[in-house]
This record gives sequence, structure tokens and C-alpha cells, in this order.
Amino acid sequence: MAAQMAVNSGASLWGPLKELWETVDGAVLRRQPESVHLLDLQLKKHKPSFLSLFKNPPKSAEQREKVRKASTEGIAIQGQQGSRLLPEQLLTEAFILSDLFDIGELAALELLLAGEQQQPHFPGLTRGLVAVLLYWDGKLCVANSLRTLIQSRHGKTFTLDLSGELVAFTTRFTDELMSQGLTKRILTLVSEISVTREFERLQKERGLGNLLYCRQALADSLFSWTCQSPLSKDDTLALIGHLETVTAQADGSLDSVNMALVMALLYCLDVSFIEQGTEDREDLLQALPLLTERQYVAAVHSRLMDGQSWKLPGLQAVCRLAWALSLRVLSQLPQGSALVEFTEADEALADQALLGDVFLFMKEGMLGCETFAQEEFYIRRLHSLITDFLALMPMKVKQLRNRADEDARLVHMSLQMDSELPSSLRKDLDHLMILIGEFYSRDPFGLELGLEFWCPTESLQHTSLQGSYLGMALQRPPHKQVVLSKFVRQMGDLLPSTLYISYLRMLKGLANGPQCAHYCFSLLKTNGATHSDNIQGVSGSPVSWEHFFHSLMLYHENLRRDLPNPDAAHYRHPPLRGITQRELEGLTSFLQLLTTIITWSENARLALCEHPQWTPVVVMLGLLQCSVPPVLKAELLHCLAAFGKSPEIAASLWQSLEYTQILQTVRAPGQRQAAGIEVELNEIESSCEEYPLTRGFCHLISTLVESSLPVNLGAGLRVPGFQPYLNFLRDSVFLPFPTRAYRRPAEKWEVADSALEVFHKLLRDYEPQPSDFVQEMVELQGEQVPAHKPPGHSIMFHLLNDSPMLALCLSLLEEGVRQLDTYAPFPGKKHLESAVLHCLCLLDLALQKEVVFMDLLRESQASLLVSPLEQLLQGVSPQTRRADHIVSIARYLYHSSSNPEAAFQSAKILRRIANYPNIQIRLVGDFTHDQAVSDKLMAGFVECLDNEEAEEGAEKGDDSDQQKKVARIRHETQIHILNLLITSLELKTPNLALYLLGYEVKKPVSSTNLQDPGVLGCPRSCLHAILSLLQRGTEKRSGPVLTQQAPHLAELCYQVIYQLCACPDTSGPTMRYLRTSQDFLFSHLQHLPFILPSNQIAALSQMSWLMKTAAIELRVTSLNRQRSHTQRLVSLLLDDQPHTQHTADGESGMEEETRSVSGFLHFDTVSKVRRKLLSVLDAIDFSQDMPELLQLDFFERTQIEQVISNCEHVNEQGHTVCNVKLLHRVLVAEVNALQGMAAIGQRPLLMEEVNSILQQVVDRNRVRRSLSAKRHALQSWRSLVETLLTACPADLIPADDRQLIIRDLLLDLHDKVLSEDAAGELMPIVAGAVFTLTAHLSQSVLSEQQQGVGLEASSGFASIANSALHLILRKLLDFILCTGGGYQRLRAHLYGSLLYYLQIAQKPEEPDTLQTGAMWERLTAPEDGFSKLQRENLAIIESYGKSLMEVVCRDACDGHEISRMLALAVLDRILSIDRQNQWLVYVCNSGYLRSLVESLRQDDAALQSLLTPQPPLLKPLYIYESKMALLTRVAKTGQGAVELLRCGLVAQLMECQVFDMVPDSDAHRVMRDPSGFIPSPMDRYRQILLPTLRLFQVILTSTTMNHQQGAAQVLQWLIVHADTIQALLRCHELSMGALQELSLLTGIISKTALPGVLEMGGEVNSAALMEFQGHINRFQRLCLSLLSCLVGSERERLLKQAEISAPGDSAERREEMEVAMQQVCANIMEYCQTLLLQSSTQAQFSICLFSPSGSEPAAPSLGLVLYLLKNSAADFFRFHQSHRQSLSKLQSLDQLPPEELKELCQGLVSGPGGVEKISSVQRSLLAKRRLVQLINNRAKLLALCSYVIETCLFVLWRHLEYYLLHCTPTDPKDSLLPGASLYRSLCLFILNIFSSDSFGGLQASGSRGLNLSRVSQQDLDLLKSDMVAGFGEALQRKLLEVEGLYSQVRSRYTFIQALVRRIRGLLRQPKS
Repeated sequence: MAAQMAVNSGASLWGPLKELWETVDGAVLRRQPESVHLLDLQLKKHKPSFLSLFKNPPKSAEQREKVRKASTEGIAIQGQQGSRLLPEQLLTEAFILSDLFDIGELAALELLLAGEQQQPHFPGLTRGLVAVLLYWDGKLCVANSLRTLIQSRHGKTFTLDLSGELVAFTTRFTDELMSQGLTKRILTLVSEISVTREFERLQKERGLGNLLYCRQALADSLFSWTCQSPLSKDDTLALIGHLETVTAQADGSLDSVNMALVMALLYCLDVSFIEQGTEDREDLLQALPLLTERQYVAAVHSRLMDGQSWKLPGLQAVCRLAWALSLRVLSQLPQGSALVEFTEADEALADQALLGDVFLFMKEGMLGCETFAQEEFYIRRLHSLITDFLALMPMKVKQLRNRADEDARLVHMSLQMDSELPSSLRKDLDHLMILIGEFYSRDPFGLELGLEFWCPTESLQHTSLQGSYLGMALQRPPHKQVVLSKFVRQMGDLLPSTLYISYLRMLKGLANGPQCAHYCFSLLKTNGATHSDNIQGVSGSPVSWEHFFHSLMLYHENLRRDLPNPDAAHYRHPPLRGITQRELEGLTSFLQLLTTIITWSENARLALCEHPQWTPVVVMLGLLQCSVPPVLKAELLHCLAAFGKSPEIAASLWQSLEYTQILQTVRAPGQRQAAGIEVELNEIESSCEEYPLTRGFCHLISTLVESSLPVNLGAGLRVPGFQPYLNFLRDSVFLPFPTRAYRRPAEKWEVADSALEVFHKLLRDYEPQPSDFVQEMVELQGEQVPAHKPPGHSIMFHLLNDSPMLALCLSLLEEGVRQLDTYAPFPGKKHLESAVLHCLCLLDLALQKEVVFMDLLRESQASLLVSPLEQLLQGVSPQTRRADHIVSIARYLYHSSSNPEAAFQSAKILRRIANYPNIQIRLVGDFTHDQAVSDKLMAGFVECLDNEEAEEGAEKGDDSDQQKKVARIRHETQIHILNLLITSLELKTPNLALYLLGYEVKKPVSSTNLQDPGVLGCPRSCLHAILSLLQRGTEKRSGPVLTQQAPHLAELCYQVIYQLCACPDTSGPTMRYLRTSQDFLFSHLQHLPFILPSNQIAALSQMSWLMKTAAIELRVTSLNRQRSHTQRLVSLLLDDQPHTQHTADGESGMEEETRSVSGFLHFDTVSKVRRKLLSVLDAIDFSQDMPELLQLDFFERTQIEQVISNCEHVNEQGHTVCNVKLLHRVLVAEVNALQGMAAIGQRPLLMEEVNSILQQVVDRNRVRRSLSAKRHALQSWRSLVETLLTACPADLIPADDRQLIIRDLLLDLHDKVLSEDAAGELMPIVAGAVFTLTAHLSQSVLSEQQQGVGLEASSGFASIANSALHLILRKLLDFILCTGGGYQRLRAHLYGSLLYYLQIAQKPEEPDTLQTGAMWERLTAPEDGFSKLQRENLAIIESYGKSLMEVVCRDACDGHEISRMLALAVLDRILSIDRQNQWLVYVCNSGYLRSLVESLRQDDAALQSLLTPQPPLLKPLYIYESKMALLTRVAKTGQGAVELLRCGLVAQLMECQVFDMVPDSDAHRVMRDPSGFIPSPMDRYRQILLPTLRLFQVILTSTTMNHQQGAAQVLQWLIVHADTIQALLRCHELSMGALQELSLLTGIISKTALPGVLEMGGEVNSAALMEFQGHINRFQRLCLSLLSCLVGSERERLLKQAEISAPGDSAERREEMEVAMQQVCANIMEYCQTLLLQSSTQAQFSICLFSPSGSEPAAPSLGLVLYLLKNSAADFFRFHQSHRQSLSKLQSLDQLPPEELKELCQGLVSGPGGVEKISSVQRSLLAKRRLVQLINNRAKLLALCSYVIETCLFVLWRHLEYYLLHCTPTDPKDSLLPGASLYRSLCLFILNIFSSDSFGGLQASGSRGLNLSRVSQQDLDLLKSDMVAGFGEALQRKLLEVEGLYSQVRSRYTFIQALVRRIRGLLRQPKS
């Protein structure tokens, strides 16, 4: 039992019933596809609720006990674990509620809990009251469901066009209900549920709800049933029984519930459908108990014939009449013969009905009911009742007429004899006519039922007038119609005077409608006697135009004679002879009839107005000047207003109005007082306290203003224009209206409304023009007077000043909202609402137009003073003494349910004001100042957003259906509020949006803690409203309802959410709330893509905002390490497996439930599904249909295009669109300006062309919006993809999946963008996405290879198959080619992608293990994955042939900088893999290479500007580097190098002066860029120099065959820039950069600065030769002096210094410096070796470079060489040791301790704590990379050391051989000379200078010894002993070990052993 006693927190009396109603509503009214099945389930579940309608669960002692204990023991709640303790107060309320409604205690408790939950939706109510509301709402849901189900039945009256299956199902279900006594239950309930009784109960217990609607819905259910199918006998009798007891309301009318029941009975007794020949007539006849059940007829008959009178005799009469008519129809049917005994009583019944004043009751009791006009089928039934009576009982009608004639005679006689009126007068015919008039004069549904009374006598020419009988032949109208039209005509014949007014009223009703009015007009025309008859004295019918206008003219004649002199004293007492009361009524009736006819029929209007005899307008204006009662004048004015609806008449009417001076606009000189309407208003109407005339006048002006507004009104007599009328309306009507007295309170608002309506129309049609601000003059009676401004200008001026008019408008708004807040009906409420609406419209228009107005005013420099309206609105209100005008305006939002239009205007005004940031802050203060007001305002905004009736409708044009119009207005209100939020969110805080969305406005925004409404007292804010709008339907398979039903609204909602997530202040709280409380993103993303064929643009925008939000969420959750959240979203977007039930990281199974509900399981059968991201991409259609070019016959195309572009502006969404309205105005003005007859004839054609232009512009706007939406969607898609790949933790997507995902994305993107019709505007975004994706693909593949996976896989390369990679490459190249000549910037992305792609096939760096045989293995190894892919890539690239080469080369030579750099890089890359040199040949042959080479000279100036301390831009440097890289790549092949030399590369570089501009390194230290991004001038200089040196080095290496030619050119370059080069060689400050320079320079010098190179350089004259020789010697000397800097202690000092200057990256820096130094040493030693070898092959003829001093390492002596040798040997072993260690570390990388790993990574990760943040996988990858780097570095150093050792040994050997074997020492005694040592050093100096003299010269001088004659024997001995000491055993062993360790391993044999042996031999030689 305990289980059943659990409490349902959704309240069983409300939640499930709400669900039932939503299902029924969805299935029947909204026709949702999947709802029929749901309906079946719901109805099975809720059948008991329908059967025991409104029965409550009973109370029980057990429940009472359980509830009582809930505060101590707790109570179980469904869906929650454990039991919950409830507070005592809640339990007390539960018992009160249980007693109040007599419901079970548990049910009462559930209601209270649900009330607590729903409380935020009802601000200001307690939970108890909300529970009462929910109780009744549950009942209402059942009643509504019942009504809707019954309405969907199959039946005789109407159909809802539902599927047959559904109709059969509901009919079956409702039949079951009916068979179990539904009718009686409904009738009991309707009589039991009484509002007053409930009120009494509630006052006692404090609580009330929807019970009014419940009764109504139940009654409607019964009505709907009887419309479709008859009730059984018992049910019918029960219904009659109920109606017997019904009473009327105070005004005599029925209430809406009883009205429904009366109508139900009338439909029960209805047999008129038998006449309609529908296809299922026979089945319906079978089901009709009137025909099939005798007892039924008998029972009903006896019940209605019963003599007992009902509580409402009129109602009894109506039922009797209906029964009599049914019997009459039955008697005419064949089946009726059996019922003769009943059918004979029809006459008697009809008589009884007439005695009961049946027509009077129908008019007062039924037409008086307010719901009567809201239900079409009530109207149709009453129509059939009236027409059946006239058609089926013609004798009765005749009797009525005879009786009326008789009565008229009696009345006439008694008037003659002055006696009492007879008492027996009956007015049945009178009542009937008035009923017909009343009934047909209302036509809310536009049915024009009155047409049945008009029989088209003449065959109508006009097709639209054939009316309801369009399908039937015109010659024979139906019998009924003939009878009815005869009735209308006969009643008018010989009409007795007593019926005259009633007859006119009947005609007025029957003339209601365009076709009816036409017939009525014809009737009155034919009734009248012709003109000739008149002359003969034959009078026509009194009901005719002739008679009426004739009378009017007579009145006018008579009264005009009595016109008093306005100055006479007795003016105010008009003479008494005039119009009697009876005549007055007759005239007003006829005027009303006339007004109705001409309102509907334009033909009648023109025909009457232009009639020569009658001249109605003139006569009426004449009568207005006579003294007739104000009521009649008002009618005349209304009639004139109806005439004024035609613009042609309006124009002349204005002139007549001015002429007759109804409103006196011209004062005669000497006239004492005003005349005309002003006097009537102030004197007559004010004293009577009634203002019909003033209202009529306002109405007339309002109509005329709409038709035409003449500019020159009153010209000649006064200053022309409308101004006097405006002044009268403003100063005499509007401003005094609050202070006048009113007999009828409602009239006060009517007056205000009618004046404001005119102001509104004038301002609406006003467009500020520059001419309005210039004071123009007009001539009046010979003098110049200022002209009037347009009326709109005047109104604007008053609204932009603190004028009485503005003050009154604002106080009216305050008054209005105060009255509405009372929620009580009051007289004139409708007109007050209308007046308020006009005020709001005026303010909105003023705000809209003020910007242009004030701009023009400023430009014109006129002396008008105006203030912006938004500032005036901040003024203080005189009523409340607070600045709360804007608050008053905002309070109208709170009344949106009752006043949607006012709320709409209010939202519009607030949105306009919200654009001003300074006002926002004030507004937040005003809105939050008073908590009660603040809550109410918030509730108002929320209510507007929450409104369920809002509907995104079609364009504004379709306002025929009031309900649709209101739904559209509600929707637009929501749009304005959302736009207000969007605008405000862009402004600084605090702003309105933050307050409305529930954020903190008084504390920092980021401290907000968003909660569900009701939690911690948090009110329901706009954010909650927006979320609930969006969340509707997310749990179903069809996805969020809003995206389908209101696409634009949904788009704005998503935008607001995105803005909140993107703004730094609101992002934190919002994302937390969306993530935790709502699971918003997941539930929406799972429904992507949104497909809306009807509104593609909105669907794309919705997805854009949603994807952008998702991107932020992914980034934030990744940063905060919320893995499960990120994982969930990632798998949702990327999985291609159907979603299985996986729960993220141990979350409970709750999520699984929601998953299965959300319908993901319908995929079980499919193996793969499309990735969400790809299906979103599919939804973006890349094609865009463009509008065709304009085809124009009249206008000039170029001019039209110009006009169109002038009308363009940027709209709120940031799209450039053309303002169609403005364009239309411009074009129409152009057409109107054309003169001449030809133009008039062409006008229709011209207008047609204008329309086609406008249509074209609308199309263009649509295309722009569509493209913009696609761009936006694609951009968002791209950012989501990029965030997924970049910001999310890499391990969330495994590498193999990642590659497949990227493959799919890339291929799909390419397929879309390469389709024929893809729009070019989308390409740049696609290219950007392709770039990112390729970069990630490359990265992913490389990292996978580094981890050593996938290379062995057979499918090819890594996880992604080679075929896929090739496909990607092909598409990429297609994309590059399809961009053609344009789109160069776009290609930059594609080149970047191509580079990343080609990088995949680049082999990673491998460690140089120095193992024997490695080289051989490498040569014989099979082709690896890299080479294979590279070969295939190249094949694909070459298959594209010249076209691709052309595009890339063209981009490399010209265009945007970035594109050029990337194109150069692509060329470089392709050349590097192109073994066949096809590309190289193309580049050389097509002239692109020469072009590139020649551009170097042009770059010189730009490069020079880079060396200034503050460079302009670094672009030229980057381009230069890219060019040099490419040229270096070209130079790496012999063919390329030769081609470069042929192109004159060196010559170009010789001319560049930038190389000579070496910056001063110290001077610019000060100007360092703090960010370190811009390099220092010296670094920039090196960036220019080093590429050139590298290029030379490559050229020198490549040109082996023509080596000398290249060398000579390079040498010339060196000589041209000799000063610079020498300065660089002398450098003392050996930083890293300087060492790099030196290593390259010495390398080049060692290959070029050689004797013999010069001769190769062609013919050089001897002087130049000498100069060149000098330069070469200098290079040589500087190089040798460098050697001493880089050997010994100097070297250590340099390395130390480098460590101190940059401690951060010391290890790598030190290694680089070591390599550079070794390289310089190796280059210099190579140079020495070359010089020695070139000078001679034999030692005795060789030159000497080093002095014979072997002890100290001085420069340049052999001791230095020996020292270098020793050092190199020592270094070699140090490096070798380090190499071995690193190699062993690499082999056992997994076993390394973490500390060591960290240390290895340190150099590669920047930033403090960088190593800590990266994952272990990443860490080992970095360590591996670092080790490979170290190993290869050491390998390089070992090679250099080995080479230095070898060259040193050679140089030593050569010199020793010379000194010890061939050198002849000088005389020993020379050495005793003083200064001998000095002399020797001088000799050495000379020796050095000449050592490299041209060899020819040396040999010519015969002996070699001559030059070295200064070397003494002592020196030689010393040299020998030093050498023996230095070159000892230990060193020799070391050197041999070097050879053993290194040379054999490299499989290259060095000469170390041989040289050591020779040197040893030399040193051991005995002295000669």
C-alpha cells in the first residue's frame, strides 16, 4: 500500500490532464504527424476521467493519517529516493484544500506541491492560490479535450479536414462516452458549477480559478455534438428540462453557457441540412431520430406543447418556433406522412411562439449575448431560423403584415382624434424587421448571409457580384431566395408610417456587405418615381433615393431661410419651426442606411455624388450650417465621411468644407465672435455634456486625411494648408478633453480617441523633408505672410518639446495603465485602449523620425528648438512626481494578454530607446527602484515572451482574420523584446538586458548565481522564458518546436544565449546554468541539423548561433578539465556509430533514460550513421540562385542601378540591403513627374516596370540575406570544427578516429565547394576550414608516426589509407585550379593546406647512430611508406600538368604578400620532391625564374628601409626570405644552379646596397621591441645576409663542372662588398649570429678567394687584378687571424658569455655555438689546405702560411695548428662519449626516470611550468625528439672534429716537411745583431703577405729560400724540439683511436694514420 501512497509531484489532478490536452490539441488542432498514436494511448489512459467527468478522488482516513505524519515521518515522492519531510504549514493548507474541493488529502497535497513548483509562473500569488488555479486548470484541460474530440467527429454541419483514421477513432470514442450518459453529466455539472458559490467558498478559505471556462467548455462540447449528430430522446428531454429553468442576465440577454445549450437544442431540432444535397445525405437521414423514431418526435412535441411556462417565456417561444419549423419541413418529406398528428400542430406552435414575443427575445436575449457573434455556427443557425420562418410560413408573415396595417390605421385615427393609443397593439412585424436589421448588420466572419434576401433581377454584368450562387445558373434562383426577396420588396410597398423606421433599419442590416449594398442601392433606385412622374405629381415609394433626397432638399430650403445673422443677439435660440422628433428619427435612419450603402459600394458612392438633381454632398453641407439638432449633424458628418472614402470625392469635399466654413478658418474683419463648429462645441455641446458633432467632425477629418490632403486648401482667402483644422483638433478638442464634463462617461475617451486617430494618421504619413525647415512665404491680399508647415511637421515639433500635447499624451498613458491595472470593466474601456494605442504609436513614430528630423533641422540652421524625445520621456511626471514615463510605457507589457497591440507598441518604443547607452543606465535604476514595480515589469516582459498564442505569420498584408492578426502582433512583440535584449547586451553594464535576464545589476555581473525560477526566491526572468521557448519539444524526436513554428524567433533566442555565453561577464554564470540545470546544448545539438524548407535562412542562423555557443562550451569545459561534459558533446558531434547506452564517467542511469527517450534508438538496424557535423554541413546549400539582370524598356539600367545603390543601407543584422519602400517612393515620384499625354498613356506600363524593378530588388535582398546566412553558418561550423580539433583534449578523439573524421570533413567540404553551382562568396571560409583541417591531419599523422604506430599497417600510411590521402590531394588541387585567376588571398589558405599535406610524406629526422653498414642498409632497403607516398603524391601533382604550374608560379611572382610567400613555399616543396625536375624545367623555361631573380634588385630599397631602427613593416623581409629559400632549392641541382647564374643572380645581388648597411649593434639596443616579436636591426640584417650567403654556398657546391665560373662571380660579389665582409671578419663580439655569419663567410671564401679564380672571371686588366689580389690577401689574413680567436681559452670565454647572456635556452644555444665554431675552424683549415695544394704539389715549392714557432699558440704559427689539433682530439672524445650516452637513452626511452624526461623536454617547451602541463605521451615524444636532436648534433660535431684533425695534420706535415727538410736557415751570426728578433718578426710579416702571391711570380724569381732567409737555425731547432714535445706518444695514440672509432664506421678512409706516420718520421730525423 505504501507504494501506492507515494505522492506525484506533478499532481495527478493536473499534470497528466495537461498532457492529455496537449496531445488532443496536437492531434486535432495542430495536426502533428506522430500524435495519433499518442492520442490513442492517452485516451485509453484517461477514459475514466471522461466517464466520471470532474469526479474528484474521495477523501479517506488512511490518507489523512499519512499526510498528517508527513511532517514527522516524511512521505515518499515519485521519482525521488527516500522520503521527504514536509513543513506543517503545507499540511494545514493541504487539509484546507481537501475540504474546499472535497478531494482526497493526497491529491490536495500533490496540488500544493505542484503549486509551489509552478509559483514563479504566477508572480504575486501564493502557492495555495496557484494550487486552486491548477485544480481548475486540470478540469479545464479535460473539458477542452472533450470539446475538441467532439468537434473532430464526423457529422452534418462542419468538418476539420482531418485524416479519416483519426475521425473514425474520435467518433468511436465519443460515441462510447455518449452512450454512458455524458449529456446528463454535462448538464448536471453546468447547473452545479456556480461562480458565486465558488467565490463564497474561496472567500471563506482564500483560493479561485478557471471554472467559468470549464462550464463554457462543457456547454460547447454539447453544442459541438448536436451540430454533428443528434442527441438521443432522453438526452434531448434532459436538455429541454435544463433550459426550462434558465434565467437571463441583468440586461435580458443569455449568458454564454446557456447560449451554447440553447443553440445545442436548436441544432437538435434542425432539419434544414436536408435541403443541401451533400453526398452523405442519405446516411445522415438514417441517423436522424426525428425521421426514424416516432417516440422521439412524440416526446419532444408533448414537452414543447406543454402549457406550463418556462422561467424565460421568450426562450420557450424560440424553441417552439424552431420545433414548428422542423415540423413544417417534416410534413413536406415523404417520411413525414407517418407523423401527421404532430405536423398539423405547426401553425398553433408558431402562434404560441409569436405570442411569446419570439423575435423580441431573439434580438435582446440571443443577439445581446456577447459570445453570439464569436461563433459562426450560432449565426448560421439563427439565419436559417429567420429565413425558414419567412420562407416556410408565408401565410403567417402575411398575417403579421395585415395586423401591422390594421394597427397603423388605429394609431393614425387615435392621433387624429387626440385619444389614447389602443392597448392591444402588437409589434411582431416591427420586432421581426428590427431583428433582421440587427442580425445582418453584424457580420464578423464576412459570410454576407443577407445575400439570400436579394434576388438578382437583372443579369449582373459584374462577375464579383454573382455571390454565393456563382456555380448555379443565373436564370433560376432557388425558391427560398425568391420568397425572401419578395418579402423585402412587398414590405416596402404601401408602407405604413409606423413601420417606416423599422423597415429602414431592416434594409440597413440587409445592405451590409459589398454585394448586398449594391442590390439595396438598385432597389432604392428602382423604387423611386422617375423625374417625369415627379413633374406630374405622382409620388414614388417613400423608401427611395428620389423621395429621400427630395425631402432633404426641402428641409434645406426651409431651414436656410431661417438662418440667423451670426451677430444677432438671439442667435442661440433657434426658431422652433423645424424638424419634429419623428422626422428626426426617420432622417437619421435613412442617413444611416445611406452611410451603410456608400461605405460598402463605391459605385453607389460615385453614382449618388455625381447625380445632377440630388447633389447630396452640397445639401448635407448646407444642412450642417442650419440649426438642426447636433445628433442629426453628427449623422450628416458620418455620411459625408463615408462619401470621403473615395479620393476623387474627398478632394472636392475638402474644398466644399473650406467654402462652407463648417470650421471657421477665415475671420471676416470686424466679426465679433467665432462661428461654426467651434461655437457648437463650446456653447451647445459643452452645456449638453454630449459631443456627437465633435466626434463626427473628427471622424470626417480622419477619413479625408486618409484619402487626400490638399496642400493649397483655402488658398486666396487665408494662408493655405491644413493648419487651422489641426489647431482646432489639438487646442479645442484634444487638449481640453480631460477637463470637460460628460453625461456619458465613455464619451470622454471616444473624443480623445477620435482626435488622436487624426494625429496618428498625419504623423504616420509624414516624411521630414529639407523644405520643411525653410521658412517659405506666400502672398495673401498683397502682403507676404509665412506659409504653414505640413501638419506632420507641426505634430513632430510638439512631440519633441515639452508641450501640453506631449504632457497630455504621457498623462493619458499613465491614466490608461492605471485603469487597466484595476482589471475592472469601466465605461469607454475600448476607446481608452484605442486612445492609448494611438499615443504609443505617436511616440514610436516620433522616435523613429526624430533622427532625420533633427539632422535636417541642424543642416537648415533654422531657429527651432527641439529636444530628443527619449530625453523628454525621462522628465518628471506631474501626477506621480517621479520620472516614470518610460516605466508607465513598459507597464503595458504586463497587459499583453488583454491588449496585445499596446504591448507591441510599448516593446517597440522600449527597443528604440534602448539604442541610447546613456539612457539604459538610468532605465535600470528606474525599473529596479521600486521592488513591486520591478517585479511587475519583469513579469510583463516574461509574459510577452511566454505567450503561447504568438504565431510567426505571413507578411503583414493578411489581417483579415483577427485571431491571426493578434497572433502575429504577439509574435512581433516577442521579436522586439529579443532585439531589445540583443542591443542592450552589446552596451556596457549595467543595462536593461542584464536586469531582464536575471543577472546582478547592483553587484558585479560575474557574481550572479542563476537558478531555476522559484529556487532561492529567484523570479522567472526573460532567460527562463527564452529557455522554455527553446526547450519545448527537445525531448521528442522532431526536435525543438520553436525552430519549426517560429524560425525567426528561435534564431533570436539562440542569439541571445550565444551573446550571454560570449560576453566575458555573463559567460561564467550562464554556461554553468545551461550545463547543470538545463543540459541545454546537448539537448539541442542532438537535433541538428534544423531543416526548414520554407525558411532556409532562419534555420541556418539558428544553427550558426547554436554552433558558436557549442564551440565556446567545448573550449570552456576543456579549459576547466570537465572531461565528461566535453566527451559527451564531442561524441555527439563526431560519432558515426549509432548512439549506444554509454554513460559518461560513472554518471547514473538517468542519462540513459533521457537518451532512449530522445529517440536515438531508432538506429539499431543501421551500422553507421552520418556524423552530426557532416549532416550540418549537408544542410548548408552552397548553391545560390542569383536574380537575372533587369530587362527594362523605359528606364535606363545604369541609372536604375545607381538609384538602387543609393537606397541601400545596412540593416540590424549587418546585411547591406536595399530599402524597398524608399526605392518605391523614388520611382513613383519619377513616374508622376512625367508630363504630357504620352506619359499618361504609358503610365500602366511604367508602373508595371516599377513593380518588376521592385520585385528584382526584393529578390536581391533575399539573395544577400541568404548568402550572408550561409556565410555565417559556415563560419560557425568552421569555428566549431576548429575548436573540436584544437581546444579539446587530444585524447578524447583517438588518433585513428581523428584522421578518419578529418578525412570525411575534408572530402565533404571539397565535394560541396567543387560542385558546379557553389557560390564564390562561400569559398574563402571553406578554404580557411580546409587549411585548418589539413594542418590537423598532418599533425595527427605525424604524431601517430612518432609514437611508432601505423607505419607497418598494410593499408598504407598511418590510420588513414593512402587512397584517402590521394583523394584529398586531388580535391585540394582541383580547388586551387577552380579558383582561377581571382581569389588569390583564398589560394593562400589552399597553398598552406598543400604544404601541410606534403609535410605528411616528409621523413622525420632519424638519429645518426654512426653504425657500420647503416649507409649500405639504407641504400638497399625497400621503399618505405614515406617515399612511396611522396612518389605517388608527385605523380598526382604532375598529372595536373602545366595548368597547376602556371597558377602556382603566377602567384609566386605577383600579388598579395602572404599568397606569394606560400606559393614560393609550395614551389620549394614540390621542387624538393620532383626527381624528374619537370617543375624546374617549367620554372626555368617559362621565364618565372628570371622574373624572380630580377625582382631581387627591386626588393633592395624595401630591404634597406627595414634596417632603420623602427621598420615600417616586415613583409618585404619575409618575402625576400621565401624567395631566397626557393632560389636555394633551385640551386641544389646542378642544372638549377647553372640556370641561376645564367639569369644573372649574382649580378643582381651585387647591385643590392642593403649588404653594405651593417647596423651599429649597440646603438639600437634601446629601441628593442618589448614583445620580442620584432627582431633587432642587427638580427634583421642577418636575416637578409645569411640567406644570400647560403645561396652562394649551395651554388658553389652544385656547380662542380663549371665551378670556376660560379666561384668567380661569387668572388666578385665578395670584392664588391669587401669592406663589409672584412668588417664582419674582424668582428670581436662573437655572438651566435656573428658565428653563423662567419661559418658561412669562411665557407664561401675558402672556395672562392683562391689564386686562379680571377683568371676564370674573364678578361681583367692588370690594375684591377692587383686590386683584387689585395682583397684576396686581406681575406686570407683575416681568416687566419680568426683561427686564434676560436682556439683555446678564447673559445671557452665565448661559450660562457653566451650562457650568461641568455640563460633560458643555454643548452641548445651552446650546442649551436659549438657547431658554428667547429664549422669556422674546419672552413679555415680547408682554406689553408686548398691554398697549400694549389700552390704546389711538392712541399719544397709550397708556400708557408704559419711561422715555424711550435711553442705558444700565437697567431699564425704552427703552435696554433698543433693546439687546434690537440683540442679537436680532446673534443672528439668528449662528443663521442655524449653521443653514445644519448643513443643508449634513446634506445631505453621507456625506462628513463621522469626527472630526466622533464629535463630533456625543458628546452622544447616554452613558459614556466610548461612541462608540468603536458601529458606523459606528449612528454616522451618531446624527449625522443630532443634526443634525436642531440645525437644528430653530436654526429655533426664528430664529423667536423674528424675533418679538422685531418686538415691540421696535413698542414702540419706540409709545413714541417718544408721547414725541416727544405728550408735553409740564415747566417747564425745574424741572430746576434741587435733587433734581430724584431727583424725576424718583420720577415714573418712579409712572408705572410707574399705567401699567397701569384705562383708564377715566385717561380720566376728562381729561388724560394730568398723570401724565408730570416728563419734562423735556432728557430728551426726550437721548432723541432717543441714539436717533439707537443706531438707526443699520447697524442698520436689518440689520433689513431679517432680514426679507429670514427673513420671506419663512416666507411670512408681518412689519412690520419699516414699523416701521423709521416710527421713522426720527420720529427725523428737526425739533424743534418
